[in-house]
This record gives sequence, structure tokens and C-alpha cells, in this order.
Amino acid sequence: MKRILFLLTVLPVFFTLRAEFRPFCFVQMSDIHISPSGDNALWDLRRSVREINTIDSVAFVIVSGDIADAGEAGSMRRAKQVLDSLCMPYYIIPGNHETKWSESGCTDFARVFGDERFAFTYNGCFFFGFNTGPVIKMADGHVSPQDIRWMQQLLDKQPADTYIFPVTHYPLQTGDVDNWFDVTDVLRQYNVQAVLGGHYHRNLLFNCDGIPDVLTRSNLRGKDTVGGYSIISVAADSVRWQEKVVGRAPVQWLSLPFGRHEYGEPDLSLRPSFEVNRQYPAVRNRWQVQPGAAFYAAPVWSGRAVYIGDENGTFFCIDARNGRTRWTFQTGSRIISTACVMDGRVCFGSTDGGIYCLDARSGNLCWKVQTPMAVMGCPVGKDGILYIGGSDGTFRALRLSDGAEQWRFSGLKGYVETRPCIYNGRIYFGAWDCHFYALELSDGSLAWKWSNGHPSDKYSPAACWPVAADGKVFFTAPDRVFTALDAADGSVVWRTKQHVVRETAGLSLDGRRLFSRCMWDSVVCMDATSPVPRTLWAVNAAYGYDHNPSMLIQLGSTVVFGTKNGLLHGIDAATGRVLWRHKLGNSVLNTVCPVPCSRTASALPSPVRHARECIVSSADGTLTCVRVP
Repeated sequence: MKRILFLLTVLPVFFTLRAEFRPFCFVQMSDIHISPSGDNALWDLRRSVREINTIDSVAFVIVSGDIADAGEAGSMRRAKQVLDSLCMPYYIIPGNHETKWSESGCTDFARVFGDERFAFTYNGCFFFGFNTGPVIKMADGHVSPQDIRWMQQLLDKQPADTYIFPVTHYPLQTGDVDNWFDVTDVLRQYNVQAVLGGHYHRNLLFNCDGIPDVLTRSNLRGKDTVGGYSIISVAADSVRWQEKVVGRAPVQWLSLPFGRHEYGEPDLSLRPSFEVNRQYPAVRNRWQVQPGAAFYAAPVWSGRAVYIGDENGTFFCIDARNGRTRWTFQTGSRIISTACVMDGRVCFGSTDGGIYCLDARSGNLCWKVQTPMAVMGCPVGKDGILYIGGSDGTFRALRLSDGAEQWRFSGLKGYVETRPCIYNGRIYFGAWDCHFYALELSDGSLAWKWSNGHPSDKYSPAACWPVAADGKVFFTAPDRVFTALDAADGSVVWRTKQHVVRETAGLSLDGRRLFSRCMWDSVVCMDATSPVPRTLWAVNAAYGYDHNPSMLIQLGSTVVFGTKNGLLHGIDAATGRVLWRHKLGNSVLNTVCPVPCSRTASALPSPVRHARECIVSSADGTLTCVRVP
């Protein structure tokens, strides 16, 4: 539970400050939210920058995330142009708006501002900032394994009497960052004065396992007529926070002791519990590996091998029997695309703009198609043709043998993230442009497109992997509506808000049942053959609040899915009875990949009959083979 504390429960122990220490002040700006349309946010930023430039005592400016409301490069460049007019250095990190909604796969921020991290020392104080996610997935914030290693290495190099100020966007606590404890376990070893953050658009003090975490106001005006920022003063005895509304006198709202801070041992009772694994001992990890970086793609299986790409742009072939790496292939940037294995080749997209085709056995490059923007869409294949959408407004059909383009559809106004569905001679998918599309497989011509009527692209049916059966195509979207469209003409067969579903869908092995996860605890099963919305069962699976777009996959007679906090569930497909739970970690679990009993089964994550193992990837960088009852 979040607790806002305006008095620290444990006073720090002071030590003698170095004789050369000189008081200083700096400005923190946060949650700027520049948008492609509307000028208020940009005007608020300009007024703040102009006023900051008149304050001679400001040593530098820290900007703690949410620069672009829609996460796109154009708004970031507009913000940068204004921030570059500051008369003092500024240091900047991304927020969740730069990482969740991003046509570049969260790579534009580093291209515009130079890096997602910063680190510098000023007057004996060490400031460093890093990304707290989430990346693409709708989930809690997350600090990647490589950022935690970077942080540890930086702090190990600092002199013992250095005063530490970490900078994040999210506060480091349960409900905000899923692996907050991995970060605080590192920070508590050092002389941390306070963590500096934003996100909540108001001034708050949190106690994050004993470490003060201070959030400051948004630069936006809100209900006021002008925006504002914070002035933070570091003196020999205290750190003081003042809220500064443009054109008004600053108002102090917080003072914390400055000096030597000892945090002692962590409170283990705050950590996530793995007790559930004792309740279901039949579910076990056959192997688990952590190659080194976060996974945002789902794994795929073929021929005793598992294929997946990671945040560092490395694509792996993993032996499905023991988890050992067979080969790797390096791309130029983060991989979010879930791969497709077909006819001895494995294909995927990268945020470096490339569509790659590798030999599945050796990892050698067969061909590469370079596009002008990131490729986060997940490819699917049929009859020697690969189908994949990108961020350049284009959906492509490429010949598997050589990558030659067979057709392209260039009518998209937003990026593609989903895994398309091939059904009855057409391919179906949603894009982040408010629309769901049906294209002819033969030539890529538009059969139809559909919109839920919402004006904001944040409600697009774009993250859910659609499924199709009985002449209908099914999906759920951020509008929390379960939708069934006629596959032939795109007309609405039914739409229901009976269950608060979001961006998850699954289809039974026989194609007669639909599965979806609700945002609070429940899993539902709908009749795929009915002309009206008909609920077959609904069960309280007791996972709490969850909005991670992890699809539901049938594994034998069991529906399997993961949550944003590392909990894998098995539910009886016929009755909805919860069969087992298994906790793998505390971070996002991507769509599971069944390992079929038959060696001749096709590439997954298609449903597989009689499977008793599945491969699960996670944002914590783990890849796990789980044996289920």
C-alpha cells in the first residue's frame, strides 16, 4: 500500500560535511506533456524556461519525464527546442508517456535527447537518472536489468562521502515500479539523500522502504492560469523543496535533513511473496535463464529451439531442452516483435527499422528489408509469404525466400504492434490509428476497416492479438469492450461491456470459445459461435488489477496466461475452475509459448493439443520453461 509520509520515521545520522561544500540550488521540471495538437503545454514550458533563465542562482535543471504526451518524436523535438534555450545545463529522462505509446519502440527519446540516462557530479553531490518504463506494455513501471547494473557500477565508483540523488519518473514502490526492491536494495548501500521524481503531477513525499522519494508538481497549469516547477536548495544541513508558480513567489513545502544517511536492512515483509508456489508444487520450472536484458516479445518454439529478441537488440536461439544459447544475432536496436518461424527460417522486426530473416538452424542472415521507421509488429506467415506491419504507415507482404515485396498497404495512420490473424483469405489487425483492418492476402487491397468511434488513438484496438472463428474476428481494446466483427464485411456482430476486458484475447482449440482477462481479477469465456454476446463462464482468478496485454493460450485442456506481476495462471478451459498458479517473478509475463509433445508441430504461440510445457519470457530478462500438470 502506498503511504505518503511528510515526516521521516527514522532520522538520519549526520556526519561532518566536507569543508569545501558550498550550498547550491537547482530546478526540477516534470510532466511537461507536449502534444501534437494544442499549445497550452508548450506555452507553459516556454514561460517556465524564460523565468528560470532570470534566476542567477540556479546551477542546473533536471527534467524528470513525460515530455511528450503521445510519446512521438515531433513533440519531443518541440520540447527540446525550448529546453535548449535554458541558460544552464539540463538533464532529462523519459517517463511512461515516452515508453508506452511510442511509434519508435521507445527509441526516439534517445535519438532526440542523446540518451535515456544521465549522470553527473556537482559540488560533492552525485545525480543520476534512468528510465522506469514500462516499455510498450501497459503495466507497472519497470527498471531494466541493464540499468540496474549500470547504476551499481556508477555508485561503486563514487567516493564514500558523496551525497547521492537518484532521479526517476515513477516513485520506487509497489504499484508504481514492479521491481522497485531491486533498485532500493542497491540504493540503500549508499548515502542517498532522496530520490527525485514526478508522475503524480503534485508534491508528495513517499517512504520507499526507508528511502525518501520526493515527487514534484507538473509543469502544466492544470486548473491554474500558468504552469510551474520546483526549486530545490541544498544547504549544509538540509534539502528544501519550493513550489514555484510562474510569476509568483516560491512556497516551501518540504525540508529533509542533508548529511549521512544509514538505511540498514530492507523490510522483507514489503517484498512480493512466492508462497503460492508451495500451494501448487506440481507446477515447476524445468529451467530458467537470464541472458542479460529485458524481454518484451513472446518466445516462439520450433524444432526443439526457442526464438526471441531482447531489449539490447540481440536475437536468441535457445535450446528448448536445457535453456542453453545455441546462437545469437545482433540488430541495431531494441526488439519488441515476436518472431515467426516458417520453412526453416525465423523472421522478426527490430526498432532499428529492419525486417530480418535468419536461418533458423545457424542464425545466418538470409535477407533484411530496411524500412524508414521502427518495426514492432509481429510477423505471421502462410504459403511462403511473410506478413508484417511497421511504424511507417505500411503493412507489407514479403516473399520468404528472398524478402522481395509482393505487395504493400500504405493506408495506416499509426504504428502496428500486434500479431495479425490470417483467416479465410484475409489478414486482420489493428493499428494505433483508431482502426481495425482487413486486407486481402492476394494483393493487400483493403477489404474493410472499422473504428470504435473513439477520437483518441489511445483507445485503438492495436495491442490485442485478434482471433477469428465461425465467420467472425474478435478482439478487445482499451475501450474495455469485447468486440465481434463479421469477417466478411466488418459489420458489428456484437459488442459488450458486460465484462471489463482489455487488450487480451484467446481462442479455444476447437474454435468455439473465446477467452479474455478482465482488468480486475476475472477471466471470462464467451461463445464464439453465438450471434449475440453469450458468457459461458466467468471466474475470479484473484490476480488483482492487471492491464498487461498478455494473450490467453490454451495448453491442452488448460488456458494459461501471465500477469503484469509475474504470476502464471492455469484455468480449466471448459469450466473456468482455477487449476494452479505459479509465480515466476514480479514483472510482466509476455504471452506464453506452448511446447508441443509432437516434434512436427508448427511454430507457436498457436494453441497446441496435449502440451505440458510452456516457455515464458519476462520484462525482468528471464526465460523460463515451466512444466504444468
